[in-house]
Amino acid sequence: MARNSPHKSGPHGTHPRSEPHREPVATPSPKAHLLHEQIARRAYEIYLSRGGTHGNAEQDWHQAERELKLGRQ
Repeated sequence: MARNSPHKSGPHGTHPRSEPHREPVATPSPKAHLLHEQIARRAYEIYLSRGGTHGNAEQDWHQAERELKLGRQ
């Protein structure tokens, strides 16, 4: 027994294609982009001050964020 569907079927009994619902994507503000660049630059300076040794990128990034929030550069 076929059930009634609230969706309309196409000519061959298939549902018509529809676009999926997509939420609007927020674009970063110019200020946020500038802050990101400042953090990246400071994190790189921290990396260089440690002699360029790898393995601490996340710590360098967090330190740079903390310094910039405190107004140090």
